[in-house]
Amino acid sequence: MKNVDDLMESAAELADRGLSKGEIADELNVSRETASWLVERSGTTATAKPTSSDADSGGPHDIHVDWSAVGRDSARLGAVGSAMADLLIKEGEEVDLTIGIEKAGAPLATTVARELDTDLGTYAPRKHQWEEGDIEDLGGTFSRNFAQIRDRECYVVDDTITSGTTMTETVEAIRDQGGEPVACVVLADKQGVEEIDGVPVYSLLQVIRVGSEEQ
Repeated sequence: MKNVDDLMESAAELADRGLSKGEIADELNVSRETASWLVERSGTTATAKPTSSDADSGGPHDIHVDWSAVGRDSARLGAVGSAMADLLIKEGEEVDLTIGIEKAGAPLATTVARELDTDLGTYAPRKHQWEEGDIEDLGGTFSRNFAQIRDRECYVVDDTITSGTTMTETVEAIRDQGGEPVACVVLADKQGVEEIDGVPVYSLLQVIRVGSEEQ
């Protein structure tokens, strides 16, 4: 994707396919607020079609991370997963479970789990059900098709941190199941998060906005 217009088009396509705004946020690696804005703007009539400059002037302050060049190639994905695993390797010798946050965090977690020789679990965050209103009223779930927490120590893997809300939710959900998150790792961190509820967070890339949000 090259510009905001491309993101709007992608948001519209995903909405037409029936994805919730929370799922669209996950697919495009943007915040829920940004996803809502993109969907709403994509519905503008053809006679008043927004331009990139129009979008930039009134849009939310966010950063889109496109890592599809990694995700579409298994060798690249494996190499990146190996690098992410290397960030975790000194965090705990007894850890035998890696939790991937669905959707994009799951394939990364698979490669990390293979590198670290752990079981694999996945967590679907509440944002996947979100359209409007208070997200706290919704609930996330651990997939029964993968390994369960069972009071174990574990690593947490996702692709990006946008606000930290999803990672915080996952850490809390693991603890609610009796597990103990030892460390988290992401491909890209848009907030510069060093820890969440006492759990260290590592990233291969940190994306830092330079300059004032008001132009």
